[in-house]
Amino acid sequence: PGVGKTFMAKKLVFSLQGNTDKSRMLCIQFHQSYSYEDFIEGYRPTNNGFELQKGIFYKLCKKAEKDLENNYYLIIDEINRGNLSKIFGELLMLIESDKRGKKLTLAYSEESFSVPENLHIIGLMNTADRSLALIDYALRRRFSFIRIEPAFDNKKFRRAFEEKFDSNFNQVLEIIKKINEAIEDDKSLGSGFKIGHSYFCPNLKDRKGNKTDIQDIITYEIIPLLEEYWYD
Repeated sequence: PGVGKTFMAKKLVFSLQGNTDKSRMLCIQFHQSYSYEDFIEGYRPTNNGFELQKGIFYKLCKKAEKDLENNYYLIIDEINRGNLSKIFGELLMLIESDKRGKKLTLAYSEESFSVPENLHIIGLMNTADRSLALIDYALRRRFSFIRIEPAFDNKKFRRAFEEKFDSNFNQVLEIIKKINEAIEDDKSLGSGFKIGHSYFCPNLKDRKGNKTDIQDIITYEIIPLLEEYWYD
């Protein structure tokens, strides 16, 4: 939590594209109520009954199919919060790299459908969300996994932090690093629960940060998080 996954995913897309064009990038967030009908296709109520409507992934696939010279990107935030087998349905097979372009019949419309090669899926998840079901193993083997660690020692973060706050506040970061060591060593928690650096990247609206800003971060964000971690 708080390592800047969403921020980094968008920056990754811009880097791969070579520009900051957002027209070929779509960001969505999964949740417990997200369904196949939202993602692929399904019947929706209308004034006169029900109508078959296409979902967000279906539309993006069709858009990518018409523009094969360019890559398209789907960023799914909180990917492990949804019932992935239910959301992807029969398309679980088609998102594999060696199955791109191959066709399956969709459940509702019985339309022949494929996922184009130029559509890339980036999923973001917090392994600390243990209240959620673990990511489906069938879907897990279709993704490469990259662990994003807190970047308190990163030179770019340090420079940005010192631009917002006086260097005297660096001692606060050293304390957070020690807390992260305790979190990682705790058998009931582990490295997935470490505090991320983005908690200390507040939007201060072009003003210099002060002691009150640091105290607010500690009091209203860090301490409640730690109390939740060690609640039991």
